Amino acid sequence: MRPKEAEPKTARDARFADQSLPALEASGNPVAPLAREFIQIFPEKVPAVLPPNRGVRHEIDLTPGVKYCVTRQWPLPRDQTEAVDAFFESRRQGGHVRESVSPHSSPTFCVKKATGGWRIVHAFNKLNDTTIPAQTPIPRKDIVLDTMSGSTQYSAIDLMNGLYQILMRDNDVPLTAVSMPNGMLWE
Repeated sequence: MRPKEAEPKTARDARFADQSLPALEASGNPVAPLAREFIQIFPEKVPAVLPPNRGVRHEIDLTPGVKYCVTRQWPLPRDQTEAVDAFFESRRQGGHVRESVSPHSSPTFCVKKATGGWRIVHAFNKLNDTTIPAQTPIPRKDIVLDTMSGSTQYSAIDLMNGLYQILMRDNDVPLTAVSMPNGMLWE
């Protein structure tokens, strides 16, 4: 069942095609040379390999005294189990995940996409509850809007499959172990 506000897949595909590099160049858009210069940074699909080491790694700092973050996997219907299996198999082939023997685990489940298919979700609630929040300040909305006043072009970046685009500190990888309905554990 599609929510009323969901954009039909063909309309979304058309909108994305209008924003592609060839479309930008054909229209004479002044952003086209910049998009061409950085095309390898914003691929259309997530590469089937780990990203290069750019000297920055995601870190997870747990509250002192926390031993394990474990939430049991619950049963899923067959169609969701098949979607989860396919997801992890493609990530395994790309080197994004590996089998795990971690004492930590978070369940995996699916949410129906507005355009059909399944969105794979990892329930990291318990891990999030025991993590020390990063102290990076988040910009205030009013300040961002003030700095944008008078601008004529705006952009936004959607970090597609972000969990697989940023390398993680090696010691923290076991914290992200996720379970599957068949009992398999991946990190």
